[in-house]
Amino acid sequence: MDALREEESDIRAFFNRVRKKDFSGNVGIALKNSIYQFSATFVGKVGALILTIILARLLMPEVFGLYSLALSTILIFVAFSDLGIADTLVRFVSKELGKKKIAKAKAYSEYLIKIKVFIMLAVSLILILSAKFISENYYHKPLTLALMAGSLYVLFGGGVVILQALLQAHNFFKPILYRESLFQILRVVIIPIFILLSIKSLSSEFLISTIILILSLSFAFSVFLLYIFYKKIIFIDDWKSSKKSLSKKEKNNVKKFVLLNSTIILSGIFFGYIDIVMLGYFVSSEYIGYYQGAFSFINAAISLITFSGALLPVFSRLNKVKMNTFLEKTTKVVSLVSIISFLFIFFAAKPLVFTIFGPEYASSVNILRILSFLLLSIPITTVYSTFFLSSGKPGVVSKFLIISTLINIVLNYLLISYFITHSSLYATYGAAVATIISRYSFMIFLMAYRRRSLKKKN
Repeated sequence: MDALREEESDIRAFFNRVRKKDFSGNVGIALKNSIYQFSATFVGKVGALILTIILARLLMPEVFGLYSLALSTILIFVAFSDLGIADTLVRFVSKELGKKKIAKAKAYSEYLIKIKVFIMLAVSLILILSAKFISENYYHKPLTLALMAGSLYVLFGGGVVILQALLQAHNFFKPILYRESLFQILRVVIIPIFILLSIKSLSSEFLISTIILILSLSFAFSVFLLYIFYKKIIFIDDWKSSKKSLSKKEKNNVKKFVLLNSTIILSGIFFGYIDIVMLGYFVSSEYIGYYQGAFSFINAAISLITFSGALLPVFSRLNKVKMNTFLEKTTKVVSLVSIISFLFIFFAAKPLVFTIFGPEYASSVNILRILSFLLLSIPITTVYSTFFLSSGKPGVVSKFLIISTLINIVLNYLLISYFITHSSLYATYGAAVATIISRYSFMIFLMAYRRRSLKKKN
């Protein structure tokens, strides 16, 4: 009971700090950074949804499906170009800066940036060389130019990630919010104008490749903007003049952390995009458009439901008893919102699809209904994943994410290949069901592990 009262007191203190804009001390800095970070994520999610809706309406299902397939493939390559290096940089550089060891912080950043640049260049080159094979021999769709343009997406997107990581390590989160806001405005304005001016004169392959190129150039502008912030804020004399190298042991520690992070990131990216990639092999592009339209709407709804997850980084500083209490209370609130959202989307699927995407996406209605079950699992999974990460147990999340990803891959192949014999639309239903089963598996694994851990303690 005392722990519960303490937690309620902490929550009131949290909201009082926000209301009074009191960001003093370490807790205040953490709170301010969490707000900026969540705001940037929220702006990104909203901007992505708006762009998706605009593209879906302008391109129509067939071309929109090609665009979704190309972007999903590029994002898998992007994941391979990062491998958790950005998170590793934030952890090691910020730790050394906290100890006032500027020379050591610079040594870590330079070492990780060299690795990041090398991997980005290698992955970008591999994407260029494999673009034709992926397009013609696997997808059997005109995506070669779009995937080649994606090589710039890998390079400039990677540049954004590494500069943002440097700013985060130095506790500067405001420039990241500015960058994200400008990036979303640029692409939401420029891309639709380009499509309206050229949709009748360009083939679908040239149209999609140019859209990917515009996205890449938007990232290039973001790199330029972040570099200005970085130079203005971080290029202090001590940082520029500091010289120190890392020991073999320190480099090995970095590699171990990168390996652990890369496992989570790669599993997560395959978890999120394997359905689209497999559908790309079995069905024509318009059915990918139907599926992606429904999935993008579910993703947006999930982002709103998991708003409470933004508080977890602050309360992860609490002791284990209060963390567990907060987890249970957060889960109850998130579950209630999830159920309401699920019921609304499930029963209002048809008017939602027709209003947002247009009657051309009528085939998305039942896909949306099936995928709406994700609203009952993903928000809870997000809360539990954050709980384990905040508790210093990333290995738990990594292990169950890998298992769930394997389940997802196997089920997608089995269900899509079975239902394709009936129709392409049924194949998309199969992909949706495979995604739901694997996502629920991940949630159940995390919940069961925590319950077993509590029983052992008792």
